Amino acid sequence: MKSRYQRPRPNATINITPYIDILLVLLIIFMVIQPTKQYQMPARALEKAPKVAERAAVPPNLIVVAIDEEFQISINSQPVAFPDLGRRLFDILNARADRTIYIKGPAELPFGDVVRIIDIAKGAGAGNIGLL
Repeated sequence: MKSRYQRPRPNATINITPYIDILLVLLIIFMVIQPTKQYQMPARALEKAPKVAERAAVPPNLIVVAIDEEFQISINSQPVAFPDLGRRLFDILNARADRTIYIKGPAELPFGDVVRIIDIAKGAGAGNIGLL
């Protein structure tokens, strides 16, 4: 004869309440450490870029900083050493009302190198910077 009293079977479900608590705590932590101000460089797309792609002589009203694959830098086809770039750009931009600079380089050039040039140009007083 069977007993009326049966032992309860073990519950095989996972209690997910502690996992949800941990998830919410992590969410709050990541929301607190997220910076409130996003630092970014504004970009504007021009309808028509100047045509200076492969000419040796650059028009005198443009400032073109060219970088090649070996990271040789030149300003309007005049070679410049990397440590002197900021000073030379500052001297050029001080005498001008238009502070637009164009940076030209090969497609294979790492973008980090281009950003370093942009940073130096902004420090020298460049207004708008275009990429060719």
